[in-house]
Amino acid sequence: MEKAHDKVWNSCLAIIKDIVEWQHFKTWFEPIKPVALKEKILTIQVPSQFFYEYLEEHYVNLLAKTLKRELGKDARLEYRIMVDSGNEKNKPLTMDISGHGIKTFSNNEMDFPLVINNPVKNPFVIPGLRKMQIDSQLNPIYTFDSFVEGDCNRVARRAGKTVAEKPGATSFNPLVIYGGVGLGKTHLAQAVGNEVKRLHQNKVVLYVSSEKFINQFQDHSRNNAINDFIHFYQLIDVLIIDDVQFFNRAEKSQDALFAIFNHLHQSGKQLILSSDKPPKDLEGVQERLLSRFRWGLSADLQTPDYETRIDILEKKMKNDGLEMPREVVKYIAYNIQSNIRELEGALISLLAQSSLNKREIDLDLAKKVLRNFVKTSSKEITIETIQKMVCEFFDVSYDKLLQKTRKREIVQARQITMYLAKIFTKNSLKTIGEHFGGRDHTTVIHSCQTVKDLMDTDSLFRESVIELQQKVQLAAM
Repeated sequence: MEKAHDKVWNSCLAIIKDIVEWQHFKTWFEPIKPVALKEKILTIQVPSQFFYEYLEEHYVNLLAKTLKRELGKDARLEYRIMVDSGNEKNKPLTMDISGHGIKTFSNNEMDFPLVINNPVKNPFVIPGLRKMQIDSQLNPIYTFDSFVEGDCNRVARRAGKTVAEKPGATSFNPLVIYGGVGLGKTHLAQAVGNEVKRLHQNKVVLYVSSEKFINQFQDHSRNNAINDFIHFYQLIDVLIIDDVQFFNRAEKSQDALFAIFNHLHQSGKQLILSSDKPPKDLEGVQERLLSRFRWGLSADLQTPDYETRIDILEKKMKNDGLEMPREVVKYIAYNIQSNIRELEGALISLLAQSSLNKREIDLDLAKKVLRNFVKTSSKEITIETIQKMVCEFFDVSYDKLLQKTRKREIVQARQITMYLAKIFTKNSLKTIGEHFGGRDHTTVIHSCQTVKDLMDTDSLFRESVIELQQKVQLAAM
């Protein structure tokens, strides 16, 4: 036979279920257990202090109206809050739902200020720490100052700065940062978190990898403490989750993330997510989550261009107090194009070889070290191939490239061709000169130096040379 308190509460749930969103209903109402009904006072048991506080803040009016509908205008609601151990119960706390919307608390003996000392468990530190004592898990070296801006990341970096200045108060919520391996997703996401901590010291920031989030959820699930897990994350003001693509293998963790996401977003809190793909291409992630990922801004990080790679190397050298010949920096930046991680790895390897061998860093040493980073070309590039590419690029005929003329566009095309031939072929300077109408090796040396000088002073010229370099390198693959 159904007990009176169960009957009343089930009737209340039938009304509430039609009013609140399905996931909110499962998160905030299904865990509630009715335990007693006495003189129009319904006692319900809730899992934690945080659960009680959340209901009071967000659903007190709904609970009051539904309970009064079932029990009349004198209806009252009493909370029984479970302590952390789950073995004992606090004395019941009574919330008086009056017609004037005033809430008073008592312990059924005498009125007193409400103080509860059973905070939500913190999965990152010792249970019992207050909200402001949550460790952000951020690496302090990841800042905006150490993140080099370029065309490859400008939108994402500036969006991150905007979010850091006004977390939760912009249309960039969530901010989804996506891109390939080693392009700086973790750096940028944590830079936002560190900047928030600097500008808003009262904000609680937390960085967590998807792997750690999933492992924590599984631990809490085995201990029947999923609600504590969800409630903890709902305390955060700025939540940063790295590599969300790994949620594709954790269906139940996605359910928890959905509840956390909804609460934080509706509360004006900021979410920052990183992924190796844009949300639309994430496989195995629930559509309801993907739709929320698309609510804000998705900004990509692309492979850095040649100039940005040079800036990254120079920034790294400056921060570490290192010096290196400019031509070596350019050589590394040109040959390491895949990602920033390999770029920095090549720099570290070069420094290590220099230190171990007690040898000055020069171009020869750089070429030796970079053999481990640069794939060997499957094709051998010839001088004729380069000549053809340059002629097509500048729309110059092959015959004119060999003529003795002082026309600026012809001279520069010939000089660039010699420069590229020196870089990409194993031919001697004499042989290169012979391919240009029998010119000698001094002409080739002069042409190469002229190209280097112009690249330092003329940005349009430099862009043309870099584009041609990339074309030649692609032809060699």
